[in-house]
Amino acid sequence: MKQPVSLSVSNLSWSLPHNNQEILKSVSFDLEKCKILGVVGPNGAGKSTLLRLLYRYLKPTTGNIKIDGKNIWSMSANKVACEVAVVLQEQPTDFSLTVKEIVTLGRTPYKRWFGRMKGEDHETIVKSSMKKLNLLELADRELDTLSGGERQRVMLARALAQEPGLIILDEPTNHLDIRQQLELLTLIKALPLTIVTSLHDLNMAASNCDDILLLKDGFPLGFGKPEKILSAKKITDTFQVNAKKEVLIPSYNKQITFYL
Repeated sequence: MKQPVSLSVSNLSWSLPHNNQEILKSVSFDLEKCKILGVVGPNGAGKSTLLRLLYRYLKPTTGNIKIDGKNIWSMSANKVACEVAVVLQEQPTDFSLTVKEIVTLGRTPYKRWFGRMKGEDHETIVKSSMKKLNLLELADRELDTLSGGERQRVMLARALAQEPGLIILDEPTNHLDIRQQLELLTLIKALPLTIVTSLHDLNMAASNCDDILLLKDGFPLGFGKPEKILSAKKITDTFQVNAKKEVLIPSYNKQITFYL
C-alpha cells in the first residue's frame, strides 16, 4: 500500500459552465497525511461538488488542489487514479459481478497494454484488500446477495485495491443502519491513509474525524478540529435549528451531543 499523502486546497471555486453560477466559493484548507476530514453542511452546501473537484471529475474555475505539493491537474488522469480513490453513494448496477471481481476493478489504473498488470502481483493486492475489510469469505458471492453494509465494504475494498494515498468517500454511511454505520466508520478510521468524507450525521463527524470543513451555500464557514467548528452557535446558524452541545467525544476524551 502506498504512503498517505497530504492534501492542500487553495482558493477553490467552481461555477456552472452554462450560466457561470458559482456553486463553490473560495475554499481553502490543508489536510495532513493520515488524517480524516469530515465535510459537513446542509443539502446544497456544495459537499458533493467539492468531492468531485478533489478526485478530478470536475475542473476548478479558480484555485488549486495539490497532493503532496503537486497540482492534480499537472498529473495524468491515470496517475491521479493511482493516488486518489473514491467511494461514491451509487453502487454498480451490474450485480452479476462477484465480490472478488468488483474489488479487482480497483487494479484498473495499473493495467498495461493488452490488459496485463504491472508492478506487484495484483492478485495479492486484491486478496489483501478483501482481508482488511473482512470479505474473504464473501469473495465468490454476487453483489446483489449482500447487505447494504457488506456492499459498502466491497466498494471500500475496491478503493483500497487501487493502493491510493487518499480516499474520498461520499456519504459512506447513507442507507445503513446504526450498527452498519458504526462498523464501517470503525474500519475507515483504522485505515493508514488520508481520508476525506462527507457526512450528514454531525455526531459521527465529530467523533470520527480529525478535522471538519463546514460548508453552507457553497461558502466555507470554518475548518479545524471538531470541538472548534461544531459549536452550538455555528450549528444553529448553519442548519437553522436549535442546537445544544454537551461534553464531548471519545477520541478527544470528551463527548459531544447535538439535539437538532
